[in-house]
Amino acid sequence: MNALKNRVQLIGNLGNNPEIITLESGKKLAKFALATNEKYKNAHGEKITDTQWHSIVAWNKTADIIEKYLEKGKEVMIEGKLASRSFEDKEGNKRYVTEVVCNELLMLGNK
Repeated sequence: MNALKNRVQLIGNLGNNPEIITLESGKKLAKFALATNEKYKNAHGEKITDTQWHSIVAWNKTADIIEKYLEKGKEVMIEGKLASRSFEDKEGNKRYVTEVVCNELLMLGNK
């Protein structure tokens, strides 16, 4: 059950082309936004689509695959864990970010 404590699975579409960063250490990082959609009818019977945006990061071999095969609009299934971090922006304000750290990726949809 330990593996279920911090586990995220999402199916969605890339909202942008992945940003690929190679660090001085040689590690590769891929960052992109993933949109997930939930459709339902409201109290008036109108069809509503609720889109949620998720920040995704992936490292090393997974980042290599993302760099090679993924682009804006592609449908993917990702599995990973939630990670929170903080940083100071250019004005010195402390900012907080929660991201999904992707460790598995499945490409869906048409080629």
